[in-house]
Amino acid sequence: MVYKTELLDEVKVFKDPVHRYVRVSDRVIWDLIATPEFQRLRRIKQLGTTYLTFHGAEHSRFNHSLGVYEIVRRMINKMETQEGWNHEERLVSLCAALLHDLGHGPFSHSFEKVFNLDHEDFTKRIILEDTNVNTILNRVERGFPEKVAQIIDKTYEDKLVISIISSQIDADRMDYLLRDAYYTGVSYGQFDMERILRVMRPTKDQIVIKSTGMHAVEDYIMSRYQMYWQVYFHPVTRSAEVILTKIFHRAKDLYQQGYQFEMEPTLLLSFFKNEVKLKDYLQLDEPVIYYYFQRWQNEKDEVLSDLCTRFINRCLFKYVEYNPEKHKEQYENLKDLFYQADIDPNYYLVIDSSSDLPYDVYRAGEGRVPIYLQMPSGEKKELSTHSVIVDSITGKTREDHKMYFPAEKIDLISNSKLKEQIKKLLYYRS
Repeated sequence: MVYKTELLDEVKVFKDPVHRYVRVSDRVIWDLIATPEFQRLRRIKQLGTTYLTFHGAEHSRFNHSLGVYEIVRRMINKMETQEGWNHEERLVSLCAALLHDLGHGPFSHSFEKVFNLDHEDFTKRIILEDTNVNTILNRVERGFPEKVAQIIDKTYEDKLVISIISSQIDADRMDYLLRDAYYTGVSYGQFDMERILRVMRPTKDQIVIKSTGMHAVEDYIMSRYQMYWQVYFHPVTRSAEVILTKIFHRAKDLYQQGYQFEMEPTLLLSFFKNEVKLKDYLQLDEPVIYYYFQRWQNEKDEVLSDLCTRFINRCLFKYVEYNPEKHKEQYENLKDLFYQADIDPNYYLVIDSSSDLPYDVYRAGEGRVPIYLQMPSGEKKELSTHSVIVDSITGKTREDHKMYFPAEKIDLISNSKLKEQIKKLLYYRS
């Protein structure tokens, strides 16, 4: 039997709390799930440090990747009876959906920021280089790994395939909104995905939405807005991310200064040296990072020890609102006072900014393919021109700035005058 078309003896089923069931019938998909590179995703949380705010948010990139695969599988099942879908694209679409997050590292975005990495680059490398995943994809047919990588890289020739996995209304977004809402216990991310799937229509370049499904799409867009500001940008989660980022920075700085770790971070050395190989990357997961943090609580370096203890035991920084235009001078004054109090502001006085620009709720144009409604006449209309709700938020951006600091360290300052000066600048700013 040809591997490309080989089916399992029976359909395998994953019980899933969001989609009820994830069904696998293709031998290729089943084999990909079993690879070490894909199983590694079980050990990387989908929402990074969000579990320190919403205690149920312990789900993994593995869960999410299966969910995206399942949504794409359902999309294809519906589209195969419709004009515009090429059946030959089925398997490559399913593989790209399953593998789209393969390159995420531990605490994904915070880790990437410190070490100047890009998870999409590593996703492509895992697909194209000497890995178990690559071996399986190469068995399908010559050039198949390259096709999967091109979909993830958004350079694939069939733009319709790209749009079902990466667009402004795609399987990736639909799964993470529903899944993250479920595991955080909030209602913001809920929307009628089944309705959206029923009104999706394939065209040459992208998925469009039958006009009668406009209200379901409005609900999806508003759910996305609420999830970003109520969950993803939650200030307590950001406090944990600030500490996490500072731990990585401190460890890297200490290594470059020649500091002798009592617990040497062997698996992180290539990251500190900016010489990361794919093998090094694949050895890292969150249990490894937690192990180092646990041991680093006992390091001689007080800053590293303190930051790790805070993260492990959820002793997070407090925060106040920060206005970059009004408070910059006060921030500079605070830095000076922190130095006087022997509290290093490089690690303990942090401005964190969240903007919905990278995750804009909806944007028509500017390099982004908009969502189109298919009218009864067959004409396509851009969503915001037909929806009052979407038009009201299209292209809008929102920024939020916070200043984070360790309140208990300030309370322990022995110089009462200095302590009062710091508190006044922190809590009673104009």
